[in-house]
Parts: sequence; C-alpha cells; structure tokens
Amino acid sequence: MGAAGIANDVAVDLDVLGALLRADGVEAVAPFSAVRVGRGQSNLTYLVEDAQGTRWIVRRPPRGHLLDSAHDVQREYRILSALQGTGVPVPAVIGEYVDECLAETPVVVMEHVDGLVVDRPEIAEDTGVELRSALGPSLARTLATVHEVDLAGVGLLDLASHQPYAARQLKRWSRQWEASRTRDLPALDRLTELLRRTMPEQRELTLVHGDFHIRNVIADPATGDLRAVLDWELSTLGDPLADIGSLLAYWPEAGDPPTGLFAASTLPGFADRRGVADAYLAASGRDGSDLDYWHVLGLWKIAVICEGVLRRALDDPRNAADGGPPEPGFIDSLVDRAWTTARAAHLDS
Repeated sequence: MGAAGIANDVAVDLDVLGALLRADGVEAVAPFSAVRVGRGQSNLTYLVEDAQGTRWIVRRPPRGHLLDSAHDVQREYRILSALQGTGVPVPAVIGEYVDECLAETPVVVMEHVDGLVVDRPEIAEDTGVELRSALGPSLARTLATVHEVDLAGVGLLDLASHQPYAARQLKRWSRQWEASRTRDLPALDRLTELLRRTMPEQRELTLVHGDFHIRNVIADPATGDLRAVLDWELSTLGDPLADIGSLLAYWPEAGDPPTGLFAASTLPGFADRRGVADAYLAASGRDGSDLDYWHVLGLWKIAVICEGVLRRALDDPRNAADGGPPEPGFIDSLVDRAWTTARAAHLDS
C-alpha cells in the first residue's frame, strides 16, 4: 500500500488505482485523496478525489476472513453494468480491477453521484416535511422499477437460482448465522423454524436488490426522486415482495419500541409502513397478501447480517464503520420485533 493509503488507513493503493484508471482511458491526476463514506459495515466504500477535483466511488470487500458468497463486488459490478439504461437509477460503472498491487481483493470503481443521502439523524432532521413525505413513496416506486427489469434482455437471467426464494434465503442466511454468530440466540432459532413452516408459494421471479433501504439510495434534494440505488452486493433473483418486506423491516415508525435501527422514518412527514407498502403495491400492481411473511423474514435477515458485522468487527476492528458495530442487544431487539410482527400477522398460529 502506498504512503497515502497508510496515512488514511485506506484499503486500496491510490497511486496504483490512478495508474489503472489512466490505462483504461480515464483522466485521473495525482495526487489522490480518499475518505471512507457511508454508514454500511459490509463492503468498504471510499470517496476518492484526484488533483482536479474529479470524484469516484471505490468499493472493495472488508479485511480479513470472508464468508462464502459474501461481499462479492464483482457480482455487484456485473449487475450495475447490466442496469445501465434500464430506467433503474444506478451510478455509471468505471471499472473492476483484480490487482494485488491495488488490494488483496477485487476493487470496483463507479461514478460519484451528487444528491441527498439520508444516512445520519442530523441529515434527516434537517430535511423538510414536504421532502420527507416524498421519500417513502419515491423509494417504493423505484423498487417497483427494479422489479420490472427484463432479466433476459439485460443478461441477468442466469444471475442466480430460479428455485423458490424463501427457501434459498433461509438456507443461505442460516448458514451465515452458524458461521458468524458470537453466541446462542434461541429466539432466533425458533424464528427460523417458523419461517420455514410458513413459506408462501412463489408466483414470479424478478431481480431483487436484497438490501433496499433509505441509506442505500441517493435522492434529488428538491423533489425526493431517486438519482441512484446503491449497494447491490446482495442482489439476486427471487420474489419481488422480499424487497418491499425488507424495506418495511428497515422502516421504523412512530410508536415502535426502539430497536437501534436508523430511525429517520419516525420523524413527522415520513410515510408509515402502510403508506410505503401501498405506494409499492399501487406502482407494481402486485397483491400484498404475503407481505407480512417477507417483513418478518426481512427483520430476521437484518439480525443475521448484524451478527456478521459484529463478528467481522471483533475479528478486525478496522472493518467497523463510523459509530462502531451493532451491540448484541440491538440484534436481540430485532428478533423481538420480528416475533411481534409475526404474531400480529398470525404467522405463529
């Protein structure tokens, strides 16, 4: 790693990155600077700027041991490339690089998109009520656009299995839980069994983002329309209702018991979960009868992901994002909320 990389603890060599960009015909003028951005604690994401003020977003997997199939930035690059020109708002891709002089992992470079990123409480609080009211429906409508992508037309029909998505998700994330858990959590184990018993029939197969929430998008600060959807590393093929269920899982509303989730959506003006769900169902024309199941599975999955984040931070503290890793009590509260949602929907009857 070059001197700049060491000074800033940036897990890519910026001088090598500049040389690779120039070899691909991109004007990139040294010296370079980089800062880690985003509140995510999975792939490491940096805002890189050259001497002329040109900016790029650079992503790579976290340091240390990685679980199978996790943090696949090359898969993310493929998906972003396929979605160019589809109507799904995504950043333009610049390149993917596998070079040990750059980093010990693959590295993906994409354009930097200006706009509003609601990823901190103070940003949410500074957002006007009118803009807040636009953001929830805007996320829902954009998600419907993701699910309209012609898989064969963009070359993603072979992205993943076409087998029922709920079963695949339960298998994958149960495996991740066993590989990364830091303790026993019987309430999560019982929830896993409930989700296995109550899997709905899958009626269609679409592109699924896999981690769609307010901190993974860039919005127009005037209108709330989305300019870019980010973090496609968990994207796959599956049941589209899984994505809206996940969005609802990430969408606390006023009156909910605290879980530690980012709570921007509890502020006055933001739509409640019902409003977000209705906006999606209206835009997509889909039936929402199985939505409660996917909401519960979304909460379960977030709990498993957070346990993995905690494990990575314990293994290598440099992987922790600003604010530190989730506490075990946060993960417990997610499981509790999942059980409350399941009981309200009579999934456990």
